[in-house]
Amino acid sequence: MKFLKTLKLQASNNGVSTGLNSIKANGEKLNSYSPVDGKLIGSVTGADAKAYEAVIKKAQSAFAEWRSWPAPKRGEIVRQVGEELRKYKQDLGQLVSYEMGKSLQEGLGEVQEMIDICDFAVGLSRQLHGLTMHSERPGHRMYEQYHPLGIVGVISAFNFPVAVWSWNAALAWVCGDVCVWKPSEKTPLCAVACQNIIQSVFKKNNVPEGVSCIIAGGRNVGEWMANDTRMPLVSATGSTRMGKAVGAAVGQRLGRSLLELGGNNAIIITENADLDMALIGAAFGAVGTAGQRCTSTRRLIIHEKIYNKFKDKLVHAYGQLKIGDPLNEKNHVGPVIDKDAVKMYLDSIEKCKEEGGKFIVEGGVLKGKAFESGCYVKPCIAEAKNSFAIVQHETFAPILYIMKYKTLDEAIALQNGVPQGLSSAIMTNNMRQAEQFLSQAGSDCGIANVNIGTSGAEIGGAFGGEKETGGGRESGSDAWKVYMRRQTNTINYTDKLPLAQGIKFNL
Repeated sequence: MKFLKTLKLQASNNGVSTGLNSIKANGEKLNSYSPVDGKLIGSVTGADAKAYEAVIKKAQSAFAEWRSWPAPKRGEIVRQVGEELRKYKQDLGQLVSYEMGKSLQEGLGEVQEMIDICDFAVGLSRQLHGLTMHSERPGHRMYEQYHPLGIVGVISAFNFPVAVWSWNAALAWVCGDVCVWKPSEKTPLCAVACQNIIQSVFKKNNVPEGVSCIIAGGRNVGEWMANDTRMPLVSATGSTRMGKAVGAAVGQRLGRSLLELGGNNAIIITENADLDMALIGAAFGAVGTAGQRCTSTRRLIIHEKIYNKFKDKLVHAYGQLKIGDPLNEKNHVGPVIDKDAVKMYLDSIEKCKEEGGKFIVEGGVLKGKAFESGCYVKPCIAEAKNSFAIVQHETFAPILYIMKYKTLDEAIALQNGVPQGLSSAIMTNNMRQAEQFLSQAGSDCGIANVNIGTSGAEIGGAFGGEKETGGGRESGSDAWKVYMRRQTNTINYTDKLPLAQGIKFNL
């Protein structure tokens, strides 16, 4: 495939790099099979302990120089990275689609997110501001400033194999940090491709070697990072189980963790909703990326007056879905990531049935030459109760649970009645209902939308969730502050030393 050659990917790739050079490694071999056709795309050599140590030392050395570059100059490097990504958008988008399985439109959209966060970070590089405040002591000035942290570890998930890394890296770089990236072992080639793309920018601008590092590998690499005191911040995206382990390890050494974990997202569809708009938001939210987004719509909470009408519209819409090769832009739904995901999907369907769920659109695994990878499944819909154990659990697959409600208070309670708290939405043309949903007594999620679905987010806003979603915030707004250490400064410009609170200390 042409895009593999353009991105300088080979049958065998070194998955340990310091941005300008590869590090010899003897870790586990990661074979990347495409869920699209089941074929081996290429392999990546992962990090062993010796290679990991070499990367960390190189990153430490790079930080000592990189932090002294003026922030706008660091921003200029990120601007050039964004320009380079524009050149490779089509090829990288195709790789994302082929290695991960999402539709080509979504793959291209993910690369566009990388470009957008670079644009955001360029402006941010001139706005890393603190506050000035009045001192209670005469002749004193107080202010706050922010300094870079050091090495930022990034552990990313397979479902967004490039965008989430860029959210972290672009902000961390303009803040003066260096990044060490452990990509998902299911999508390692995307990480190698990104490193190949930015190398020319770094080399042309004499960026210190070690500002951008990758260390491919399995669970052991993530454990090394979580326990490494030289890494003050670890940003981890993935399951709640993984996040709890990372958070505990980083917390044990009093480091910082930025966690973006599971979602169990719901859309409330009121009796005042525009049902055509609601249908688009619900359908894309549930089946986009084959239900493998952390913001995917898992639950629909529908008012009893319109329940049957909307259910019929939803069933009809699912009948129009085209499932197949995600590189074919006519298809709506591609494969799930691998056979383990297929098993999880089938197990979840059975558990739902055991608990009393009634499927109004049946699921199943698709057979035939077009689906020879064995990773294509049917998006399905079940009438279920919010209290079902399987409904309380996040299943990374296109399974949608629907339920009805009478009052908005009841709907909000159902929406909030799960352990996760990432994304939420309400469909209504009633201003009072919308405002109640957004109020203190409304959605308890980090993201709450009105008349758009749960899936997706814009670069300008801080992205993240509450409860078992981890509480982290990435991307826009003031998310940059997590990548820096905060310092309060007091300057005495007099010839006397008055103490705070009027304390007297005469010698």
